[in-house]
Formats: sequence, structure tokens, C-alpha cells
Amino acid sequence: MAELVDALDLGSSGLSREGSSPFARTSRAHTRYQGIGTQILAECIRGGTLNITSDVKDAKLTATVTIPAADVDAIIKKAYKAAAKQYRFPGFRAGKAPRPVIDSALGKDAVLAQATNELIGSNEGNVLNELDIVPVKEGDYQEIDLCADGTDYTYTVEFTLRPSAELSSYDAVEIEMPPAEVTEAEIDQQIDMLMGYHATFEDVERAVEGSDYVTVDIKNVANAEALAGEGRVIAMGAGHLPKEFDEGLLGMNVDETKTISWTPEVEGAEEASVEVTVKGVKERKLPELNDEFAKTNFGFDGVDAMRDAVKLEIESDKSSQLPQLKENRCVAKLAERLQLDEMDEDYEQSVFQELGQNFLQSLSARGMSLDGWLQANRISSEDFIADLHRQANDVARESLALDALARELKIEVSAEDVDGEFERAGIEDVEASKAQFVADGRMPAVRDSIRRSKAVDWLVENAKVTEVDEAARAAEAKAE
Repeated sequence: MAELVDALDLGSSGLSREGSSPFARTSRAHTRYQGIGTQILAECIRGGTLNITSDVKDAKLTATVTIPAADVDAIIKKAYKAAAKQYRFPGFRAGKAPRPVIDSALGKDAVLAQATNELIGSNEGNVLNELDIVPVKEGDYQEIDLCADGTDYTYTVEFTLRPSAELSSYDAVEIEMPPAEVTEAEIDQQIDMLMGYHATFEDVERAVEGSDYVTVDIKNVANAEALAGEGRVIAMGAGHLPKEFDEGLLGMNVDETKTISWTPEVEGAEEASVEVTVKGVKERKLPELNDEFAKTNFGFDGVDAMRDAVKLEIESDKSSQLPQLKENRCVAKLAERLQLDEMDEDYEQSVFQELGQNFLQSLSARGMSLDGWLQANRISSEDFIADLHRQANDVARESLALDALARELKIEVSAEDVDGEFERAGIEDVEASKAQFVADGRMPAVRDSIRRSKAVDWLVENAKVTEVDEAARAAEAKAE
């Protein structure tokens, strides 16, 4: 049937040869899955003019959709009218050719293929909304037949859903948080950072230590092209390179050469290896902070005034950032309880694509290309993709953990909740926007977002928090 449509150039939306939906879904948000493991869930949903029955098994939802004959006839009539306007038929004005003439010239099946495609496409959003699902990839449309006048039209589509997982515990999480009040260690940490802008670097004749700045020549041995180069300066302990690289540099002397190897923490990654030659070692020296230095270089009356100003700045930062930090830590801690040995590949890929699209959009907003960003940060495309997959796996696990918590808490989403979501987004015509979301199949994602937000609210409200001066702890660890 697709071949007929394509051959007659009736448009690019013919029935798919591969059985997947010919219509791109508007939303690919990683939202909840309603399936119940291997148990088959049978349900009948009647909404609008659709009759939908569905079975869920092994994260696959198979829906059988029936469209009433009246709707089928209307779509067929529309398809013939469109064909009459699009093509010229000798002896008839544009749009006036009767069906027998169109059937003779184009072929009845070709027009019915267009009508069938329109039937499926125009109802796809409604199907997703009635089933209240957001598949992780396009639906697989099976056993597609042509529609016919005067009869109901029934088709079957299979959606791949993300897995349903449980938590090892549904109790409130326990997290550590910095105190709301500013500590002396936090002020010291911030001042040390400011003083770093005035640091000097002195050559030293000794082996590399953990806080040095080391000039090296790096030759790629295997799978480490992005690191290769001459005269590269490495800040020890900065965390920009694999820990095995820093550990390998420790204790090396000028003109010494060593091969350092490591395996990236990515599934299937191959071992990387470089040959490193130390060309120079510098020690970072900070100037003495006194009243004169504070006045000359920072514009304060003295050290005390500088510390007071830094304290106010940290207070402001904490006021705005601590709520989000608490939320992030609560969700991350909850994700540790997820009972899922291996992330579903399709779901991880859908999250990966969403994160990638968001990142590309942020670069575009800053007038940057991905290639330019990678070059500026000296990151290979392979390392970037590997890191994005790690992030996608983390986000996917957090999402599934929140879904499990929402199910346990039996969180529901009301019509008022949905309206509030649109209103908070600054939508002027809420009803019109909601109708468009339903038509596009995006309303389930909205409901799931609200459900997860409620789960996060419960998580944050009930979290058991231990306050820790993390700046002081970091300073102690550094001193050791």
C-alpha cells in the first residue's frame, strides 16, 4: 500500500513499510509506565469516538483501536476531495472530479491508503492520551489494512514502554546537607578561590606532588587521541582527567617517561593508553592576605571587611541554591534503592536523545556548535557521548525511582493540577493549549511530570537531614 502512495506521489505520509507509525511523536519525555511485569493487564477504554482495548506484557502494550464507520466515511470523503483538488482530471474543474474518475486515474487503493493513514495519524494523540502512556519509541503498527466505506476500521499498534521497577525501601531518605548558616570554613574556601587568581607558579626540582602543575608531552598509544599533545599543563587533582592518569604522574621527575593506561568507566569501553614525558613541575604559591592586599587587589578596607562581604555573598547563594541541592540529593539517594540490575536499552536511549537535544539547544542559544564546544574543552566526541550515556542512565534511574515512589504513595493527578501546570507556564488560553496537548499525545507526559513533582515534594518534606560543614571536611581531607 505504501508503494501505491509513493508511486502516485500522493505525499510522503504513506503507510509505513516497516510497520512503524508514519507520524512523528511530539513528545518523547521519559514518563511513567503503567505495565505490571509479566502479568497481562486487559482494559477497555472508551473515549471520544474511539474504542480501545489493550494488553500489557513484558513492557509492551498492544492496543487494538476501533474507529466508528461514521468517522471512517468522513475521512474517506476528505481524501477524495483532497485528491480531486491536487490532481488535474480532463473534463472536470479542480476539485470537482467524481470518485469513479479518481479511482480510474489514481487507483482506489491509493486514495484509501491516504485515508487510512489519516485515520491512524489523526487519532494517534488521542490513543496515547486515553491509554495515558508515553512510549519510549515510535509505535509499531501491525497488520494495517485499508479502510472501507460504511464499516468500522480496526487496527493494532504495539508500544514499547519503559520498565516498572520497585525500591528496596520506601522510607524517607537520609541525606547530608550544608548548614543554612555560613561557616568560617566556607568563607575560607571562597577566599582561597579568590586568592587563586593572584597565585604564582614557581619551578621546583623534585618529584610531582598532588597539588602541582605539571607540563607534559603526551603521545597517544591507544584510544586517547584527545589527550595527545606537547607542552600540556596538567593541574594535579583537578579531576579533569582519569584518576589513573593523576596517580601515574605522582612521583615522576622531569624528563622521566612513563606509559599510563586506564579503562573508561563505560560499558564496552576499550583500554586507553598514553606515553607521558614530564617536562616541568611548578608549585602554586599564594600571596599573603593582609589588609593592604585586600584593599589594593579587592577594594576592601581590610581582611575583616572582605570576609564580611564574602559571607553576604555565600548567604545569598545558599538562600537560592540549597532548596535545589536538597531536592537533587534526595532524588539521588532514592535512586540508590532502585531494584533494577540493568537499565532498559530503549528507555536509556530515549533519555539520551532528550538530554542531547537539550544540550544542543543550549549551545545554539549561546551561538556555539557542538564541534566548537568540544574543541574548546578538549573533549573527544567519543568521550562526550560516553559521558552523556552515563548521565542518561543516572536520569533514567532517578525517574524510575520517582515513579515507584509515586505508585507506593498512590499519588493522583487532578484536573486542577493539570490546569495549574499550564497556568504556571504562563499559558494564556489554557483550554486551547490543553486541547492541542491532547491532540499531540503530550498530555500523559504532563500528568507524569506532575506526579513526579508530587513525589519529589514528599521526598524533600520527609527527608532526614544531617547538617555537615562540607567545606571544613574538605579542608581536613586536603590537609591530610
